[in-house]
Amino acid sequence: MTVAPAPEIPDQDLASFVLEMCDELGDKPALIDGPSGRTITYAQLDQATAALAGALAARGIGKGDVVAIYMPNLPEYAVLFHGVLRANATNTTANPLYTWHELAHQLTDSGAKIMFTVGPFLDTARRAAEEVGLTDIFVVGEGDGDETTLTELLAEGAEPPELDIDPAEDIAVLPYSSGTTGLPKGVMLTHRNLIANVLQNGHVLPADPEDTSIGCLPFFHIYGMTVIMNMGLHNGGTIVTMPRFDLGEWLDLVEEHKATLAYVVPPIALGLAKHPAVEGRDLSSLKLIMSGAAPLGDELAKAVVDRVNVPTIQGYGMTELSPVSHVAPLDTTKGGTIGPPIPGTECRIVDPETGKDADRGELWVRGPQVMKGYLNNEQATRETIDEDGWLHTGDVAEMDSDGDYAIVDRLKELIKYKGFQVPPAELEAVLLEHPGIADCAVIGVPDEEAGELPKGFVVVAEGSDISDEEIMAFVAERVSPQKKLRLLERIEEIPKSASGKILRRELSGR
Repeated sequence: MTVAPAPEIPDQDLASFVLEMCDELGDKPALIDGPSGRTITYAQLDQATAALAGALAARGIGKGDVVAIYMPNLPEYAVLFHGVLRANATNTTANPLYTWHELAHQLTDSGAKIMFTVGPFLDTARRAAEEVGLTDIFVVGEGDGDETTLTELLAEGAEPPELDIDPAEDIAVLPYSSGTTGLPKGVMLTHRNLIANVLQNGHVLPADPEDTSIGCLPFFHIYGMTVIMNMGLHNGGTIVTMPRFDLGEWLDLVEEHKATLAYVVPPIALGLAKHPAVEGRDLSSLKLIMSGAAPLGDELAKAVVDRVNVPTIQGYGMTELSPVSHVAPLDTTKGGTIGPPIPGTECRIVDPETGKDADRGELWVRGPQVMKGYLNNEQATRETIDEDGWLHTGDVAEMDSDGDYAIVDRLKELIKYKGFQVPPAELEAVLLEHPGIADCAVIGVPDEEAGELPKGFVVVAEGSDISDEEIMAFVAERVSPQKKLRLLERIEEIPKSASGKILRRELSGR
């Protein structure tokens, strides 16, 4: 199904596309640091990205090279992201909650040559860099060692190199996603992929230079990266950044800056619907609340509207889709719908058993926003994108008589905790490292606030006296906070198929 033709996609690089209004907007604030009020104007953003590109080129960073960004949301995130692109290089954006083990995996797999981080993250960054042999770390703000700062790089005054980018082939960013299953993989998103999705979203979401949004969703994640940072800057709006989310602080920033657009995830929507901190707040400047990254139920969506009197919709996507494929209409009264496909997006609902179109089945998507593939993993790419270009999402969908879609189940094993991906296989691998655990399985269990909670089932090795607390702590020490086990159950045997595959549905019924 196609609802509207694709917008015309210009043959240009992402940085030039996103920053094309910098000259016109000049001294208008592009990014504001929420806690401090520190501001980067559009003119300063243009100058800083050019200066960074020159400094990187002077250090030999160019086409085909990967630069890692490991930091929370700050105004400088956009400087780094687009400065790297103006150097003809590629970004890989790392979760700021990563442990050094997780960061080292991404640095190794992406082949990152240098890394940007902030002072509080230096210990983790140094440990990961040492593990993989990466020698160049640069610091945004102040560090505590010999690392060169971003301020020093920008002061060098080097001229940016000539652009040498093929928008349809060259990779702009390598975010990491677990896809439908497995360990995190580098998602190869081209300049054209990301430009297409900004334009596609622009046809269905209201955004213009008068808009202000709160950058509370992490920019390392494709939702915050595309929908808040890149779309906001391309449209000439102002983005107020939050290094970490706190509902009270978010409400303060909405009031202080008269924010007009609120891009959230279901746990934030739940807070807006039920948290006492919302009482008495002036949210009248908001013209839209859009939820994504995990399903937003009909009752919760309507509860948000009833309490704050702001149109509340949801969209659907995944990292492999740059990320958006569906957005509900602004005037929808169906709280659970993800709406129709955005312009230029084809969809099918396919019975996974027969491979034929069905009323209920796996959602397949095709369009200009579909990734180029997974880095260093042709098999996973072939398993996700078929020969005809259809991306198999792993989510089960239905379409109603109006042409609106709803996500009703998931084929894939991935757990969604507060919008973050938690791959069961990764936690199972960690659990099996402990000598006191003979076998294990991890599933997601429903939770009103988090969406799903990671729950572990363990078979304790004979003779082991390990406690539940020790198991939980063992995992927590080795993964980022959102991946921690929240529940644990001991069982005598993990149910498996004849081929050895864990039968997670049997566990979910316990």
